[in-house]
Amino acid sequence: MELKWVVVIEHCKVLRLHLFLMLVLLCSYHSCCIDLHLEDKASLLIFRSQLQDPNDYLSTWDGFNCTNWTGVACENQTGRVVSINLTNMNLSGHIHPSLCKVVSLEFLVLSGNGFTGQIPLCFGWLLNLEVLDLSRNRFGGILPGTLIRLSQLRELILNGNHDLGGVLPWWIGNFSSNLEKIDLSYNTFQGEIPESLFHLNSLKYLNLGNNFLSGNLLDFYQSLRVLNFGSNSFSGTLPCFSASAQTLTVLNLANNSIVGGIPTCISSLKELRHLNLSFNHLSYALSPRLVFSDELLELDLSFNELSGPLPTKIAETTEKSGLVLLDLSHNHFSGSIPLKITELKSLQALFLSHNLLSGEIPARIGNLTYLQVIDLSHNLLSGSIPLNIVGCFQLLALVLNNNNLSGEVQPELDALDSLKILDISNNGISGEIPLTLAGCKSLEIVDFSSNNLSGGLNDAITKWSNLRYLSLARNKFSGSLPSWFFTFNAIQMMDLSGNKFSGFIPDGNFNISLNFNNGDIIRRSLTEPFIMRTLEIKRSALVVDSNELSFSYCLSSAVGIDLSDNLFRGEIPEGLFGLKGLEYLNLSYNFLDGEIPDLEKMSNLRALDLSHNSLSGQIPTNISHLKGLTLLNLSYNSFSGFVPKQEGYRRFPGAFAGNPELCVESSGGGCNGASLPAVPGKSSEDMDGPITVWIFFLSAFISFYFAVMILCCSGRARKYILQTKV
Repeated sequence: MELKWVVVIEHCKVLRLHLFLMLVLLCSYHSCCIDLHLEDKASLLIFRSQLQDPNDYLSTWDGFNCTNWTGVACENQTGRVVSINLTNMNLSGHIHPSLCKVVSLEFLVLSGNGFTGQIPLCFGWLLNLEVLDLSRNRFGGILPGTLIRLSQLRELILNGNHDLGGVLPWWIGNFSSNLEKIDLSYNTFQGEIPESLFHLNSLKYLNLGNNFLSGNLLDFYQSLRVLNFGSNSFSGTLPCFSASAQTLTVLNLANNSIVGGIPTCISSLKELRHLNLSFNHLSYALSPRLVFSDELLELDLSFNELSGPLPTKIAETTEKSGLVLLDLSHNHFSGSIPLKITELKSLQALFLSHNLLSGEIPARIGNLTYLQVIDLSHNLLSGSIPLNIVGCFQLLALVLNNNNLSGEVQPELDALDSLKILDISNNGISGEIPLTLAGCKSLEIVDFSSNNLSGGLNDAITKWSNLRYLSLARNKFSGSLPSWFFTFNAIQMMDLSGNKFSGFIPDGNFNISLNFNNGDIIRRSLTEPFIMRTLEIKRSALVVDSNELSFSYCLSSAVGIDLSDNLFRGEIPEGLFGLKGLEYLNLSYNFLDGEIPDLEKMSNLRALDLSHNSLSGQIPTNISHLKGLTLLNLSYNSFSGFVPKQEGYRRFPGAFAGNPELCVESSGGGCNGASLPAVPGKSSEDMDGPITVWIFFLSAFISFYFAVMILCCSGRARKYILQTKV
């Protein structure tokens, strides 16, 4: 009997399932056959006719079946259009007023296109509108006052329309009691925030970042979740945001003019996940009572005037803190790096650069196994690089330059096989480059300049196949350059200046480097003075909601080779002068000889320094044809021949000094003094003062001495003198 009941129950379940599936199919059949309302169809077709649609996304707007119309949704019973979503369809043109005749619209999303003109006044007729998203277009003008009629609006999203601005209207905070989200970021709004916005109870999300808004920063009276005022001109001190103590998750006030200290009441924001107060004028020391909740993912206080010791405790329970990014760089913090920072187990980016920190790098920093970026540069740190740092096995960037670090480069650093940036420049590190660094195969930026490193270039460097920048400048390296030195595919800059490298410059395969041979490099402004910077890396990190760090960097140094101030000899390889992508070439202060190869292919060259060598022959005439060349120095060589004035070398004063055999045509038609100054760095006009007087008396004395000797040694002269005396 029990079995029969079970069978009956199972049959009932099967019947219910069949009935449910039939209902679903029936409903889907009806939804697939929703007839578009005639008036709405006519209005949308007129709207489409005024647009440019290069990808034909709106070609489906045909017939009466609403579900076939791309981006359009209709109400089941009436066929009236209730939603239009045309996001990222590459549409452009003006919005025709016929769109406003679709009176049942509840959602209008036109983001990520190229719509122009002003926001239509007739949008105020769409009384049922709940979401209006016109973001990332090219709308201009001001907010139309007719929007005040949209009393049902929940979201007003107009960000990324760079010509949309003016003063924020007074009604922005009181035209809809349902308004939860306002995003007017990346526009050109100016003036102060209307009082109505501070009291709009329904408001949860307010983004006014990247505008020109000003005035004192005031507190809000509603419980916000997201508040972004970044990149404006707000002033005053930091409020407590007490009304949002239990709700605020994002607070971004970066890049304003906020002054004073950071109040301890900020600690009461229990749900805060992202706090960015960078690029302000915040000062004073951080209170020990300023402790954040475990919810905090991003803390950025960089580019302020904060001082005193680093906070020993960032979060309430440091061991469980979920902090992903900590940026306290570009302040005046002093003292040592507290050990508590090494307990932030979730930390992925640590920026403490450009402070006054001293002492040693904590040995326990290797406990931060999720770290991807460490930047402790431009401090007063001493001691050696802790061996325990290899525990940060996910590290992408290790930046320790401009400190007082010593010791040697540890062979164990090869464990950091994900490392892309290694910058230990401007320290006191000695020893050789360990062969084990061949294990760091991901390296792209290596800067060992201005240390006490020595030895030769070993094969470990050849394993850095992704190398883009290499600087070993101002060390004590020696030996010859290996044949593989110029064979890195992605190399952009090589700087070996200020060492003791010797021998010949290898005539290697220069065609391998894409940057050296790319003739399509975007040329900098020809009027911009060329200044060779050793290294410019812009590092940025962003924490996303999934607690993951997005790290990026941009290498902006010139494309170049610097082998100056070494002991190289022999001729310059011809292949070096065939690199059409090269912008900077410095071979000065060596012992190079021979003639300058043809420079005709070096169309992007902006700076060429071959001074203080033993180069000879004539100056190639096509050097002056390099229109982008802004710096030329061929002084103190053995060049000869004639340089006509029409070649345009006047824009390089002093470029040929110290070449006695060289005639540079002057404006009068003769030769100017290419051989002067005779002493490097001195012109004939500068040879004045006590040294010149001393040389005059010395020459006079020598002349007198030789005259006396001649007189004393010549019998005829002696006889003449004696006869005269008698």
